[in-house]
This record gives sequence, C-alpha cells and structure tokens, in this order.
Amino acid sequence: MLRARGRTTPPRPVLLVLACLPGLVAVLALVLCAIGVDRTAPRLAQQPVEARPALPHQAPRPSIVPRARWLAGDARSQPPARYDDRVAAVFIHHTDSPNDYDCADAPRIIRYLYAGQTGAKDWDDIGYNFLVDRCGTIYEGRAGGVDRPVTGAHTQGFNHRTTGIAALGTFTAGVPVPQAMTDAIARLAAWKLGLSDLDPRGSVRLTSSNSLSRYAAGTTVLLPTLAGHSDGYMTSCPGAALAERLPAIRELAARLQGRR
Repeated sequence: MLRARGRTTPPRPVLLVLACLPGLVAVLALVLCAIGVDRTAPRLAQQPVEARPALPHQAPRPSIVPRARWLAGDARSQPPARYDDRVAAVFIHHTDSPNDYDCADAPRIIRYLYAGQTGAKDWDDIGYNFLVDRCGTIYEGRAGGVDRPVTGAHTQGFNHRTTGIAALGTFTAGVPVPQAMTDAIARLAAWKLGLSDLDPRGSVRLTSSNSLSRYAAGTTVLLPTLAGHSDGYMTSCPGAALAERLPAIRELAARLQGRR
C-alpha cells in the first residue's frame, strides 16, 4: 500500500484509541451528569416547602342551606358585606317567634324575619349570620359567605369578630328545646370557632363598641367563647330554656373539635 508523501500513518493501537474516543466522551458525560444529579438532588430535597399550618381542632363544616333558598325574589338592595379579621366568639339567640311550625315552613319564617329587620328596623340585611330550625336544619342568614368572618347585627356592642346563631322559636323557661336543634347549633359553633382554633368551652376578651350593650363603649370584658345573647346585651334572649342548654352545647362542640 502506498503512503502519501509527507504523511505518517499512526500506529494501529493509536487508531483504535481514536476510534473509541467519541464513545468514551459520551460515557464520561453520562458519568458527570449522574454525579451532578446525585449532588443536586439532596439540595433540592432540603429546600423548605411552604405549607399552611394545620388547625389542630378544625371541626367538619356542617350542611348549610344557602340564603337563596329562603330569600327567593325578596332580596333588597344593600351595601357590600363587612368583614372582621376572624371569628372570636359565637352568640346564641332565639327569634321570639312561634315554636309549633312545620320545618318545611322555616324558609318562610326566615323571610318574614328578614322583612321585619330590613323594613321596620331599616337594617341593611338580616342580623343573624345563621339560623337553625327545630329539625336541625342550618340556614345561611346574613350575606357575605358562610366561611368568612362576616360582621353581623345580632348583639349590640359585640357584632365585631363574632357570629350570631339564632334558634327559630321562643325558648323561655320550661319550653322544650329540640335535641336536633341544639346538636346543629353545636356542629355549627364547633366549625366556626375551629376556623380560629378556639375552644367552645373557653373565654375570650371582647371590647364593647356601643354603650347600649351591657358595657360602656371601649370596655374590654371577658365573655364565654360560646355565649348567650344576654351575656353581651340586657335581654332575656336566648330564653331561659335554651340558656340552660348552653353548657351541653359547649361540651358537644368541643368534642366535635376533637378536644378532651
């Protein structure tokens, strides 16, 4: 075989190495890549993951009938809902209306209450955040979103940072209070207070915003976290019979939150 002048053919072993060089480079690249992944993975795994803190005593949300079911076409023009930063307490009320109603009539009764409060009283909406009938059905009251801290109009001086739950009926001394109703109130209170991780059996400091309450405006007082209307205002509401059930309602609400 003739050789080109001035050129020297490399020895055979050198040719073999040169021929294999592309494969060796590829293997080396794969090794380096693997090393890079191995070194990077632990650093990625150690990156802090931002997560919402779990609420240790969050009770399940009960079934709530939306206000559209009782309001029908009777809604009046009203300003946007107002909100607080959280719900710090729950006030229990009764509506001072007849007790012998059929539960199917509850939407009509709530609509009647709404008409009275937005008509004769000239309020912008129904004052209670929620209403509960004798069969234990929970209704959305005041507009703004059931899971949000909507400012109500239910307890003079203590509407801020509280939720008002009204029992449909009149529960003066000696009047039977349906178990289904008190159980539903407990479920609702457990859920709403659980959103702020508050014990329904505890106490909370609230500041009166109106001297027409039991306390002069600006006075900070210690009230039950799950209170009766009369705890904050000079009234017989929620009625002696329902007031007597409040300790049991608090205990059930606490159990529903998983508290001992």
